[in-house]
Amino acid sequence: MPRANRYYVPGYTWHLTHRCHKKGFLMKFDRDSERYRWWLFEARKRYHLCILNYVVTSNHVHIGSSLT
Repeated sequence: MPRANRYYVPGYTWHLTHRCHKKGFLMKFDRDSERYRWWLFEARKRYHLCILNYVVTSNHVHIGSSLT
């Protein structure tokens, strides 16, 4: 069953999650999670996001964000 559409509501915070395919361990090494954080903060600059908090584990990511 497809996921419902998400809507942008000004002034609200988003809690985004991303899990690896089949709960695999994609980020086994420190360099992998460092690269993910680099891409996250590049996206922050490009799309003018405010990253409130984030957690990068070996098989999933949580991000708290809002638009600036």
